[in-house]
Amino acid sequence: MSHDPRYSQIMAKIFEKKFREGKKVIRFERTEIVSTAIDLGIELPKNLGDVVYSFKFRNQLPDSIKETAPLNKEWVIVNKGRARYAFELKGASRILPDPMLTITKIPDATPGIVAKYSLDDEQALLTKLRYNRMLDIFTGVACYSLQNHLRTTVPGIGQIETDEIYVGIDKRGVHYVFPVQAKGGKDALGVVQIEQDIALCHHRFSTLVCRSIAAQFLAKNVIALFELEIVDGEVRKVSERHYQLVSQERLTDGELANYRLRLDNP
Repeated sequence: MSHDPRYSQIMAKIFEKKFREGKKVIRFERTEIVSTAIDLGIELPKNLGDVVYSFKFRNQLPDSIKETAPLNKEWVIVNKGRARYAFELKGASRILPDPMLTITKIPDATPGIVAKYSLDDEQALLTKLRYNRMLDIFTGVACYSLQNHLRTTVPGIGQIETDEIYVGIDKRGVHYVFPVQAKGGKDALGVVQIEQDIALCHHRFSTLVCRSIAAQFLAKNVIALFELEIVDGEVRKVSERHYQLVSQERLTDGELANYRLRLDNP
């Protein structure tokens, strides 16, 4: 995705100044975006926060940064406090859907008037998850939306925003918290968001079992859901399913019979 070329120039220069072979964390502050733009003799972008945000969720870092990463590692940008950030080496920076997975059809319970005016963006995706109780289906837990777009501060990270927080209860009476990150078709799901969601839950909901969820539109009414956890410091998929919201008429008896066979052969 194209972006303001000044963003790449600024970030590449900040990284170049501080990079040393063997470094795994390179810290910088928002004020350095200003000083670097002045050093480069380029006009300062109006939205300083977007310079960082664009590389966290929309665009790839400049090649000059990517080329310094060791094999099977990638540089990502993470929050380190208020207006403080860092380049960090991670095993992967994006959460990508598995193209080999089958798609399961489920009846679309989205109210007609909502479906008529919804878009294929993040808010529309959250709405479809909620009306169709897709977290319940995916996790096997009774889930309830607690708060939409929760913005808070987490020690050591700074201000973060989670798209939606669900709480849930299973048949044993265990209580869960589900932070949900949702992306429409433009922004990519990033591991940094998942790490921040899990840190938020440990900070604000320490007595609940945290199960991190990510969702993304693959096509119109086709949704990928992921459950993720941190293993040895890296974000890993616990499970992934792809669902298509369809009218009742498009869900055949043959498909339902096939779904029953899945239960017999997990």
